[in-house]
Amino acid sequence: MRKHSTRNKAAWEYRAYEFWCSQGSPKQKAEYIMKDPKTRLRYHQKYFEDIENLKISNVCGSNGRIAVPLALLGANVRVFDISEENKRYALELAECAGVQIQYEVGNFYDVNLKKYSSYFDMTYLEGGVLHYFHDINSFLGKLFSILKSGGKLILSDFHPFRKINLNGSSMMSVSQTEGDYFDTHTHYCNVAYKSFFPEEEQNLFLDCSLRFYTLSEIINSVIKAGFVIKEFNRHPNFENKKLPGEFSIYAIKE
Repeated sequence: MRKHSTRNKAAWEYRAYEFWCSQGSPKQKAEYIMKDPKTRLRYHQKYFEDIENLKISNVCGSNGRIAVPLALLGANVRVFDISEENKRYALELAECAGVQIQYEVGNFYDVNLKKYSSYFDMTYLEGGVLHYFHDINSFLGKLFSILKSGGKLILSDFHPFRKINLNGSSMMSVSQTEGDYFDTHTHYCNVAYKSFFPEEEQNLFLDCSLRFYTLSEIINSVIKAGFVIKEFNRHPNFENKKLPGEFSIYAIKE
């Protein structure tokens, strides 16, 4: 597991801050978020109706695009992420929005359970996280451990349907998944923002090490960790709304 995490850390610490800034400076993004922070939570707004002073962990929280809206809504937010570059942007974003967030850089497999066992009221993950963790049972177990009794898990990720080919073309790169829904191999794939840089510079980027899961693997891991699933929802694909693009699980640690 550690070699995969080391590789992914190196990939996400190469020009990530530069990429985020190219999509909008921290000041510009903060102004956008502050107009309506709750809307930035997209499909999951209903889970955050009253979060004043709640402790929320945002695992793989990346550039702070979720942590900052949660903080604006009154939560005490701690991001766990593997990239110093992401942290730099996120903290600048929070400062521009006039809020504070806590940010820990490291391998979440190594989360300090002496410090964070039964610590958080909620944990929120979104935007394509699971494929970075090659032992999903261990990962979900850590998420379960850091939540208080009665704590809530909101997990949103890419729908595994993306793994398969449709009419000869894949919704993800064929080289990533080979069109096999049940594939369990490790794949070495482009870091998410590589294509935004000039082609002549792209050979300098490192690949990420990913493991793509089936829907049953994901749901069974949530159950095995000890969570009680309260809701499962599918959301349409951005490019083709007739197909699933994302899913959300809402679960409780009873």
